[in-house]
Amino acid sequence: MNHQIKSFAKINLGLKVLNKRDDNFHNINSIFIQIDLHDTLNFIPSKKMSIECDNNHIPTNHHNTIYKAYNILDDIYSFNNHYTILLNKKIPIESGLGGGSSNAAATLMMLNKIHNLNLNVEQLMEIGIKIGSDVPFFIKGGCKLVSGRGEIINKYNAPNLQTLSFLLFFPKFSISTSWAYKKIKNNLDDRLDSTKFPALDEVVDWKLFENSFEKVVGSAYPEILEIKELIMNTGALYSSLSGSGSTMFGVYNKEFIKEAKNKLNNYNTLIVLPT
Repeated sequence: MNHQIKSFAKINLGLKVLNKRDDNFHNINSIFIQIDLHDTLNFIPSKKMSIECDNNHIPTNHHNTIYKAYNILDDIYSFNNHYTILLNKKIPIESGLGGGSSNAAATLMMLNKIHNLNLNVEQLMEIGIKIGSDVPFFIKGGCKLVSGRGEIINKYNAPNLQTLSFLLFFPKFSISTSWAYKKIKNNLDDRLDSTKFPALDEVVDWKLFENSFEKVVGSAYPEILEIKELIMNTGALYSSLSGSGSTMFGVYNKEFIKEAKNKLNNYNTLIVLPT
């Protein structure tokens, strides 16, 4: 029997990179919002595990997060039945939208279901953090306040979220997350007020949101700052880099977003909603 699962992307409404940890990861504080842009994973019964993808730029070997997630559970539970996983890729790679982490989370959740492993959300998150810092969020999804290296996930007060839409802007270049973290060492945020974001309500002050990577990425890729200005000039409430980039996004009241997209019709953009 074949099984299918959607693997959703995310944006970072705000992202503050704090101190470097003893394990060489960084502590962060960020608002993760799951959006309806998604990859699709199809699990087809097979004699051995393998990955096939419609994007030739995606590795299908041990470098793939799907492979890592599959092997972690297989090592623990020694599966008798295996699957070929067909990955239909819609989330751009190295875009700051969490595609690889989402794929890993989707794999863990689907294997938990089809093999009747009975792992709860917390157990799946503990396994997920071994694969990547963003994986635990995708086990939960929604709109969350994420801290630590990504393993601390709390409710975020966002009563106004469903009145908003997001316009993703895809530049013609990608950005390596590891490169961005190496470059950010001189821009770590250690202010006492740096760990809080305002509630996403009707009176929210959008100036209180920020992404620590924007200065670093913007200095190497000045197009990022030009894109931000373009988006803000179309009536966005806020514009920022997602993750370490390269995707930029604008936040709009729903009634204005189609007009904004039309103004940017010479660029590669996509309207998305929170899930």
